[in-house]
Amino acid sequence: MTFLQKHSYDIGCRLALLLWPLFKKRQRISVENILKCGITDDVLRAEEIARNAFCHFAGHVFEALAVPKVINKDNWREHLDFADATPDVVKLLLDTPETPILLVSGHHGCWEAATNLLSFARPMIAIARVMDNKVLAKWMKKHHFRGPVTVINKNDGFKPRIMRQWFETKAAMTILIDQHASNGSRGTYIGRPARTVTSAARLAIRYGYPIVVGSFVRIAPFKYRLVGGDPVVFSKDMSRDEATQILNDRLQESVRKYPEQYLWMHRRWRDD
Repeated sequence: MTFLQKHSYDIGCRLALLLWPLFKKRQRISVENILKCGITDDVLRAEEIARNAFCHFAGHVFEALAVPKVINKDNWREHLDFADATPDVVKLLLDTPETPILLVSGHHGCWEAATNLLSFARPMIAIARVMDNKVLAKWMKKHHFRGPVTVINKNDGFKPRIMRQWFETKAAMTILIDQHASNGSRGTYIGRPARTVTSAARLAIRYGYPIVVGSFVRIAPFKYRLVGGDPVVFSKDMSRDEATQILNDRLQESVRKYPEQYLWMHRRWRDD
């Protein structure tokens, strides 16, 4: 591991710390979100969490770019920590390649790095925002995702060919559900009214595949811990709204446990 690779997270954090004073609007949004969610009722502490979360975001991006150079098919398990995970989750993620699954998370912890690592255990389908710039999108694909990872533009929907790929390859379908959805399900997220995308709930109800809800948080350089509960399976008679709320409730547990690794500066709540 080179010096730059080893300290990539710290470099990103230090750069973000220098730039943080310039982002007044994002500072305000972050602090308001932290206070309204009840993470703390102390303004100074909320400002500290907001600043640290901004630095973590930059650090995570820098470290994720170095992941393909540091982690490979021979050492990837050494970089995952399952001290907080149940045996059923570990077995489902790493040792049950014959079962398609859903992996539901948010902009928390190290979601990009986790996609790289889990692709060594099973094929991955990541529902994400694809860059409009084709050159940048090509660069991101080359340097950001490794292994059998298929990145699907979230605006394209779940086309038949994607469903076939999911079923045939027994992939983990990864969906981030913590972005505002104007036509999403009405519910709450971290104690506040919020609309949430229903794609994960609809897929789980329709096909009955198990869901892992949680985050991979950073605990050391290139070391990530899975936080979350047991796998979830929805029955076919469960409502879309009820299932979506269960996913929100499960995800918020991870965020409350590690608030300084959450992307508080995005406008998740627009309904309160």
